[in-house]
Amino acid sequence: MKVTILQFPGTNCEYDTQHAFESLGATTEILWHKSESVPADTDLLVVAGGFSYGDYLRSGAIAKFSPVMQAVKKYANEGGKVLGICNGFQVLTESGLLPGALKRNEHLHFISKHHTLKVVNNENDFLKELSCGDVVNIPIAHHDGNYYIDEQGLQDLYANNQVLLQYSDAKGEISNPNGSVDSIAGICNKEKNVFGLMPHPERAMEKLLGSDDGVKMLQGFFKA
Repeated sequence: MKVTILQFPGTNCEYDTQHAFESLGATTEILWHKSESVPADTDLLVVAGGFSYGDYLRSGAIAKFSPVMQAVKKYANEGGKVLGICNGFQVLTESGLLPGALKRNEHLHFISKHHTLKVVNNENDFLKELSCGDVVNIPIAHHDGNYYIDEQGLQDLYANNQVLLQYSDAKGEISNPNGSVDSIAGICNKEKNVFGLMPHPERAMEKLLGSDDGVKMLQGFFKA
């Protein structure tokens, strides 16, 4: 499996992401934001976390104009699988590849800690190694992780099984750290080939570092 990982000025999770996928047996390539095409052998394109362009204007608002994003849109529109993690999720919403937007956290503070998530829907390549209702312990680290979508958009997400993950406590009950609508932590597009989440599964690959729950999350892509 070949995983291509985008890198913008300010990206800081590309090497964690590379390590995570290589530990699962993938080959990887880091793709600079000025590239105008996605490598033809790419099986999964990851928009990694960090602070693209310093989060100036709004998180992901400048990155969407990078040359590589036209290639990303083409790749996604042709059915290629795309995963946006944290800032990558923000970039995908700003680019229109995923619905909704990410706002400043409700309490206006940067949050950095492990947080449990409940699997809402596993009928997709990303989470198919998990079961609905499973609770996973995954780090979060964001200032603008407050997911917003209007009421009609929210209804559409649920109608199309696009809500993938919710912030929860260890028992699966709602526990919302940032004010996200309906405690949403991750979604996908209607076609289920573009995925976005604020938590960092690439940082949950080893029990020694607090959790290895990210392994099953990422393994789904290997069995697509």
